[in-house]
Amino acid sequence: FLKIKATKVGKDTALAQIIKVVEEAQGSKAPIQRLADVISGIFVPIVVGIAIITFLVWYFYVSPEEFTEALEKFIAVLVIACPCALGLATPTSIMAGSGRAAEFGILFKGGEH
Repeated sequence: FLKIKATKVGKDTALAQIIKVVEEAQGSKAPIQRLADVISGIFVPIVVGIAIITFLVWYFYVSPEEFTEALEKFIAVLVIACPCALGLATPTSIMAGSGRAAEFGILFKGGEH
């Protein structure tokens, strides 16, 4: 016979505590991520406004006959100046880094350090 006695069960186990720490770390935002969110919140409306102005100026003053050309300039401004990369790169890098560290047995409580 092999007799096994559980000293802790459920939420009290070490594995449950590790899972809780990892979930909290992934759920909280790092300071750099909060900064990226603030910058994106200000920058996006400005970029959209500039793109609309570009479309209107191009369509009514530069090349009135060419709707597609004005639309092309509008899209170009959005693609080039959009801070989406900043907003997506920050949480992605934190998740990738914490996931890779977890493979080596390293756990982070949050993305601040």
